Amino acid sequence: MKLFGTDGIRGEAGQPPLDRATVTRIGAALARQPRVERPRVLIGRDTRESGPWIEAALAAGVHAAGGDVVSAGVVPTPAVAYLTRTDDYHLGVVISASHNPFADNGIKVFSGAGEKFSEAAEREVERLVADPTWQVPEAAPPELPAAPVERYVAHLRQILDDAGPLRSARLVVDCANGATSVLAPALFRALGFDVEAIGVAPDGRNINLGCGSTAMEGLQAAVVERQARLGVAFDGDGDRALFVDHRGRRVDGDAVMLLCADQLRRDGALRGDAMVATVMSNIGLELALQERGIRLARCPVGDKYVMEEMLRQDLALGGEQSGHVIFASHLFTGDGIATALHVLRTMIATGRELAMLADGLTSYPQVLVNVRVRERADVAAVAPIAEAMRAVESRLGGHGRLLVRYSGTEPLLRIMIEGRDQAEITAWAGEIADAVRATLA
Repeated sequence: MKLFGTDGIRGEAGQPPLDRATVTRIGAALARQPRVERPRVLIGRDTRESGPWIEAALAAGVHAAGGDVVSAGVVPTPAVAYLTRTDDYHLGVVISASHNPFADNGIKVFSGAGEKFSEAAEREVERLVADPTWQVPEAAPPELPAAPVERYVAHLRQILDDAGPLRSARLVVDCANGATSVLAPALFRALGFDVEAIGVAPDGRNINLGCGSTAMEGLQAAVVERQARLGVAFDGDGDRALFVDHRGRRVDGDAVMLLCADQLRRDGALRGDAMVATVMSNIGLELALQERGIRLARCPVGDKYVMEEMLRQDLALGGEQSGHVIFASHLFTGDGIATALHVLRTMIATGRELAMLADGLTSYPQVLVNVRVRERADVAAVAPIAEAMRAVESRLGGHGRLLVRYSGTEPLLRIMIEGRDQAEITAWAGEIADAVRATLA
């Protein structure tokens, strides 16, 4: 039984594997995984209307398997990761589908060390869920004590404890009607910023709806209209952030990683003069880092793979173009609020606006096309697709990149091309997409 994708279990709430019975069984299987007599599990969630009943079903499963559950309520994903590690929980669980629409939901799991579950641990949970030799006893969901999040906020303030020369600077903060809706605006105000908060009225169904890191047009307009120094957009569960400079231009994760790498090296904290990014990061990031004498290690898409590579090489910084950025000194998972604090800290340290800092990255034109597929065939073995890919690679001639991969969470084939000319690569991506639609759609 395959449950876990690149970022936990994800699907439509109420449908397998996120139906009530399967969720309860997953909770029981998770409680059996740490192999301790009475495992302690912390659960947090985002603002989706399905969150409370999924939390209750998970808790019922954990309780039936002999575990104890504490609820952090609606909190960002990294808060669960941090509190799991510091408050001696055996597991942390987040109920969220991140940037997906409200009808979807998911289950992300952290080890007692506050790190994303390893693939070996995921396979063990899948084996337990599929094992017919045991059943979950019938039991009502337990009453869940609440977990305070103040220690997580205090941990964030170790990155930046005061706005300093940016005191009263105006920020526009878009919380995607999600998990950061209360915590993020309050924290930035406490630091001394003038905060204009949008996307902070969750109703269970408007998470990520025309707002947040997947729909930044409103934030871009608000930053310019309100003459803000910058804007920050979180996703639904708060583990990533994208930015808008004072001119209204988007600043993606590649630019953020470059400016943070520069600042960490100035601080003497960029271990090994290297960082990690995924295969989706623009070749412009790699070239800019090379100019600075910083090595870029690439890994598959998914912040858990970034984390694993950082741990393997003992590196301080890693992330994704999509805005997941991991600072090893903070947490081994993406944290959108921490990323925003690092960006503000760099602005303070350098005396430069975000627009100037982001100009250090010259990105090659890039196109990303998603094609919905009915099956995940090996594209190299599908002749029309393989032929189209070979033709594109020949045209690129070593002056760009082609990456074709399946999504880890949706039935999509992603076609990414980087090259010198936007019109050319857009046309070439269309050729590959047409071949995919003719064979796999």
